[in-house]
Amino acid sequence: MKNNNPYLNLDRQMVGDIYTSNEVLDNLTVLCDDFGSRFAGTPEEYKAATFISETFSRYGLKNVRLEEYPYAGWTRGDATLTITEPIERTLHCISLPYCPSGDITAELLSVGYGSPDEYSELGDTAQSKLVMASSASPQDLGRWVHRKEKYERAVLSGASAFIFVSEHPGVGPETGSLQNNRPAPIPGISVCKEDGDFLTRCLTRYDKVVMRLQTTDINEPRTSWNVVADLPGGDNPEEMIVLGCHYDGHDISQGAHDPASGMVSVIETARVLSTYAADILKRTVRFIAFGTEEIGLTGAFRYVDAHSDELDNIRLMLNMDAAGGPSRKGIVLHYWESLEPFFKTAQEQIHADMPVGQKVHSYSDHFPFFLEGVPSCHMGDPTSAPSGRGFGHTAYDTLEKVELDNLRRASSIGARIALRCANTDNLPAKRRAKADVQQIVDSDPGLEGYRISLKLNV
Repeated sequence: MKNNNPYLNLDRQMVGDIYTSNEVLDNLTVLCDDFGSRFAGTPEEYKAATFISETFSRYGLKNVRLEEYPYAGWTRGDATLTITEPIERTLHCISLPYCPSGDITAELLSVGYGSPDEYSELGDTAQSKLVMASSASPQDLGRWVHRKEKYERAVLSGASAFIFVSEHPGVGPETGSLQNNRPAPIPGISVCKEDGDFLTRCLTRYDKVVMRLQTTDINEPRTSWNVVADLPGGDNPEEMIVLGCHYDGHDISQGAHDPASGMVSVIETARVLSTYAADILKRTVRFIAFGTEEIGLTGAFRYVDAHSDELDNIRLMLNMDAAGGPSRKGIVLHYWESLEPFFKTAQEQIHADMPVGQKVHSYSDHFPFFLEGVPSCHMGDPTSAPSGRGFGHTAYDTLEKVELDNLRRASSIGARIALRCANTDNLPAKRRAKADVQQIVDSDPGLEGYRISLKLNV
């Protein structure tokens, strides 16, 4: 049978190298064990950025640099949550990033999953209450309801504070930012599933539950960095394929799966492309390690602002956030129907479990590119149903949870996709007009959380 894969030899070289090397896991070990959470504003974040830039240089990439930018920093303080009526009990809790300091006593109110319908049913009863919502999403809604959307609906309903309850037993409180690159308007904290269930029982047993929440967090300006490196193209060096992932994690965890498994897969993609394909690339492949994603996609927004004159030259942005985890290594296009045949042909050539589909969300580093009309996608499973994070964003997202085979699958697909995107004569997608972007933003169910955030910004 005739083989229609023009990149067969390069595919074999790159995949063979990836699957006989331990380099991707070695890099993950350094990021997690040497630099911990790499939380924004910490010395470990800068050490991680320096390590990534040095690794890019060691792998032969060009124009390697750290691009510095200011952002709204946040430092965790102690948080205390106490039932004062009708019983007395203190529960373990943690502040969520951008939580302000505060001392609030208020009646507890559950909003269930924190879905749009559940908030609508509350009417004005949430006014001045301490509103509690589960991290889970209702199965019949057909989409994931992000923590930030639940929090912002609480703010818009007049709540005095917000409690985020993990849906997963045995993993403790789940962290995550309340706002993007700015202090939150009301305190928000997280508790474990077990304590959330206890509070739900209290609401069932007693007519009224009153709680006191004390937070001592600090919001102050800080500095972060994007790490940028290139494999220059020969024929059309001004045209770019961008592969990116953030390297910052949350301060309570190593963030081994989210994001570091994706970050090291990007690095591994850079290594094998530099080794086997640098001399034949037609377009430039740019690799970006984004800072401060976990607290507002700030690094990606700063990159887009700083490189606005280059956005017309980006033929595709592939976001590999957490791509080295257990999910299928598919290509989720952000409503670029013209690109689907190209990726399905690539799928046939590389003989991998790489489903191709169309959807978009606003909670990772592809989104600033999407808003600017840049052709974009992320690595993931377009067929998956909405689900929780498991141990993600908890203290248990640690190195031993990540499997080498998953890192290798993400890296091998990333490298082969980048090669094809860089070398095809015709990548059939051009930058969208702002009106076309706005039409998707206004209508897509997956962007409802983003639309709620815009209401809060008014």
